[in-house]
Amino acid sequence: KVLAEHDQLRKEADDLGPRVELDYWKKKLSKFYYLMEQLKSPDVKAVLGVLTAAKSKLLKKWRTLDIRITDAVNEAKDNVKYLYSLEKYYDPLYNSDPVSMLDAIPGLINAIKMIQSISQYYNTSEKISSLFVKVGAQ
Repeated sequence: KVLAEHDQLRKEADDLGPRVELDYWKKKLSKFYYLMEQLKSPDVKAVLGVLTAAKSKLLKKWRTLDIRITDAVNEAKDNVKYLYSLEKYYDPLYNSDPVSMLDAIPGLINAIKMIQSISQYYNTSEKISSLFVKVGAQ
């Protein structure tokens, strides 16, 4: 269920700011970390041991899910890291008057450009466009 939600297209209001993006990925990271911890539990390891001993066909499906969960954790972790790096640039959008926030915009644009060029997961046009919409809305 968590993976199915992860794969769905996000629908958001047009007036949300960039903090919403960071909060979204922090919540995802928390969900996937919790799921990873559950998968490492002794009960799950025991079940996997039984499935392995029985040479069950379910192991292939299990490995596929494990890989997808690991990838989702890595994506969320990477996105949170890069979005946190933007926080100092978008804080003035929340805490300043329009004239004062002008000084923060070039740094924010450069930081987003950096994320787009080096992030393994956040470098899609959809994610960068969505982030620019949020910055513009704020």
